[in-house]
Amino acid sequence: MTPLIWSELSAAEQAAALARPPARRSPDLVAGVAAILEDVRSGGWDALCRIAERIDRQAPQAVTVAPLAAAARSALPADSVAAMELAARNIRAFHEASRPTDTMVETMPGLTVEKAWRPIDRVGLYVPGGATPLFSSLLMQALPARAAGVKDIVVVTPPAAAVLDPAIALAAELCGIETVWTVGGAQGIAALAFGAGDIPACPKICGPGNAWVAEAKAQVGAMSGGPAIDMPAGPSELMVIADASASPATVAADLLSQAEHDASAQVLLVTDSAAFAGRVIDELERQVADLPRAELARASLGHGRVIVTADLAAAAAIANVYAPEHLCLAVDDTEPLVRVISNAGAIFAGHAAAESFGDYLAGSSHVLPTDGAARAWSGITVHSFMKAISIQRVSPAAGRALAAPAAALARLEALEAHARAAEARAAA
Repeated sequence: MTPLIWSELSAAEQAAALARPPARRSPDLVAGVAAILEDVRSGGWDALCRIAERIDRQAPQAVTVAPLAAAARSALPADSVAAMELAARNIRAFHEASRPTDTMVETMPGLTVEKAWRPIDRVGLYVPGGATPLFSSLLMQALPARAAGVKDIVVVTPPAAAVLDPAIALAAELCGIETVWTVGGAQGIAALAFGAGDIPACPKICGPGNAWVAEAKAQVGAMSGGPAIDMPAGPSELMVIADASASPATVAADLLSQAEHDASAQVLLVTDSAAFAGRVIDELERQVADLPRAELARASLGHGRVIVTADLAAAAAIANVYAPEHLCLAVDDTEPLVRVISNAGAIFAGHAAAESFGDYLAGSSHVLPTDGAARAWSGITVHSFMKAISIQRVSPAAGRALAAPAAALARLEALEAHARAAEARAAA
């Protein structure tokens, strides 16, 4: 990785430096996802099984969680079980405390407008799996959904060697989930969107995944009558803003923690010190050598960037343009930067605030917007699983007072029936 001097780059070069990996949405990927979605939509369970057997190497199964969770408690190290239970407590506590309250306002005498929050009836959750089943993503979705009051949670995840990974089974038990479906990729999203066999169609689909999963969510979310989605949540990305007070070894470790996720993951270091940038690059090379997922991490580092700025203010401006999923502030005085960052999925402020803490047990969800979506989208919260209904209550006197001005506004828009409906309240 060669450091880029930001002030020496043209506008086009700056844009290129902050571009996401092109493989995240190649034409072949888009077409491949569309074909899978159409097959499952038109062919139902049989098509889903055919695709799953080709990609997942087995047909979808509904796995009962309880026996596997019990076995996991015996087989997994006690400290791992305790750590997962700690994570569940923290996540549950944060999201239960974040549940919104209903609001009622009397906007004029006799007229009240209420915002009443209701849980979504059913949600579909995608949990990344395959080589590294991410049980934490189940906790980070299902516990906020439970805090919201969702009754029916449908979970899909790619099958593991033993059908369902024991850690995912244990996480499911901690979330009160009895059954998990083993089907992954775009076909798993299709099953949640359209329904297939005993997998019911879901009004909303949540969860992170690889480029195929992210594209499938985007496509079903854009369909007429299709499900809502939580956000664009594709391959992981991390930006670190650091100054000379940071540890090069720690910053390199943070960057590699996201690089090891996926070959399409992207990590960026932005620093006001060219010397520090060089030390981090050296540390990256040293630390990646003995990582179990070194090949993936090296592929991800190929999309990485090291950017040297004149000062930290310029670094913050770059962060707001890039809008990272994760943003680490590896500086002594974080608050001036926190105050000016407007575009980020999550901020980890200070040398002790490891992004890995947020991934597992700080309490807020690690399911966050990627690909610049943090400019307008939020990560998963309890609100992600709720909807607000407005309720208007009008007294007869208020109805009479509102009739004429409402009719006048309706006629300004040439909507005579609206005006007459308002005027009908004048004599009430």
